[in-house]
Amino acid sequence: MKISEQPINKILISSCFLGERVRYNGVVKPLVNKLLQQWQKQGRLISICPEVISGLPVPRPPAEIDPNTKQVITIESIDVTEQFDKGAKIALHLCQQHNIQLALLKESSPSCGSNTIYDGTFSQKKIIGEGVTTKLLRVHGIKVFSEASIEELAAQIDK
Repeated sequence: MKISEQPINKILISSCFLGERVRYNGVVKPLVNKLLQQWQKQGRLISICPEVISGLPVPRPPAEIDPNTKQVITIESIDVTEQFDKGAKIALHLCQQHNIQLALLKESSPSCGSNTIYDGTFSQKKIIGEGVTTKLLRVHGIKVFSEASIEELAAQIDK
């Protein structure tokens, strides 16, 4: 590396955005975006699915955060809070390991939601809130963006 070269700012990214089969229902839904393609070519992206890395399978029952207890519960009434916490800690460790200060995570996910999450009733209603991983990352100063705010993320790179 030349002395004048700056290290590239890495971005933690939800694996589902890269077309990996990690979503709870096993459906592949990649995020197609020119910025994402550019960042991938630059080697900026560090991919993670906190739910899968914690040991949860694909497919798996949908889970939502209970707004009263803050526990993550599946539609089958199984408490998976421990797995969600484990995935969040692994994501934080990855950020610390790679000096990551920016993340692009899936909106409304019980792990990754940055502005909204589902309301805990499995009725497809969203409420203002953040997922388990997003919350932990933000507590540690990592800025979290969603697919709806990718342009804002782009403005933060190399600042």
